Amino acid sequence: MSGFAPAGLGAVQARVGQIEARLGSMTTRTAATGAATAATFARALDGARATAGEPAGPRAVTGDDVVRSVRRYLGVPYRWGGTDPATGLDCSGLVQRALADLGIEVPRVVADQQHAGTEVPSLAHARPGDLLVWRGSPNHVGVYLGDGKMIHAPRTGDVVKVDDVRRTPPSTIRRLVPPGDTQSAPVPATVASGGSGVPFGGVLRAAEQRYHLPAGVLAAVARAESGFDPDAVSGAGAVGLMQLMPGTAADLGVDPRDPVASIDGAARYLRTQLDSFGDLRLALAAYNAGPGAVRRHGGVPPYDETRTYVARVLAAVDGGIR
Repeated sequence: MSGFAPAGLGAVQARVGQIEARLGSMTTRTAATGAATAATFARALDGARATAGEPAGPRAVTGDDVVRSVRRYLGVPYRWGGTDPATGLDCSGLVQRALADLGIEVPRVVADQQHAGTEVPSLAHARPGDLLVWRGSPNHVGVYLGDGKMIHAPRTGDVVKVDDVRRTPPSTIRRLVPPGDTQSAPVPATVASGGSGVPFGGVLRAAEQRYHLPAGVLAAVARAESGFDPDAVSGAGAVGLMQLMPGTAADLGVDPRDPVASIDGAARYLRTQLDSFGDLRLALAAYNAGPGAVRRHGGVPPYDETRTYVARVLAAVDGGIR
């Protein structure tokens, strides 16, 4: 090989040296701040490469990436001290896990996460992917989505979900990575997890595990009921992804138009029917036609709609829908 470097590469190396010297004088308060500094370095390096005509490196992580990462855990049960989505997450465990998936390290607890990255002056300046931190008893942290919404793990007995930002302003707002292209990040119509491609797949599977339901049954019900449409309304007045009647939704204490709440309510209702009838066919018939109809007819009611529905759901479960 020749003993000299091309002029373009030399320019890149010189620019890298300048950047390294500048960054070397900086101190970091936390591992998360270090990760943000690394992202800054990567962007500067890409700029130097572009100036010299060299190809850019991997794209830096943005706030949009943080939002996409944390959405993967919608529906995971809250567990105090939890860091494993298979068993449950608490608020800081959720944040730590979602950021770790992007290669960003943050401390374990809110008291330390409140110092990560750089401070955003107010909610008016917050962008999707920023951390919202409340200091107090207890401490709390969530990920900002935009439009006054956040994803967080609220409390024992609840699940990772989308909520309005609390009325009490955050004690601090922290930005670990640059904002993305979106000004706000509404909840998507599809929340898929684990590469399954099934709408709301992660939320559906988490609810099945939480209420000990057969794997795939909630996805099959959602497909049969609404075609995975959270805005569906039937002629009979059933509402949302899981087509809950307003009275049933009220008894369950859920908003049927909220996909995560609807899934949780449907899972609890189906669990009740399964416990009552001891048979999945009858439980599904009760979900569709009502438990009273199942009892009156001593089995699946002789309604074409109900019989077709039960057969369709069971076929989807047997076929391995996930």
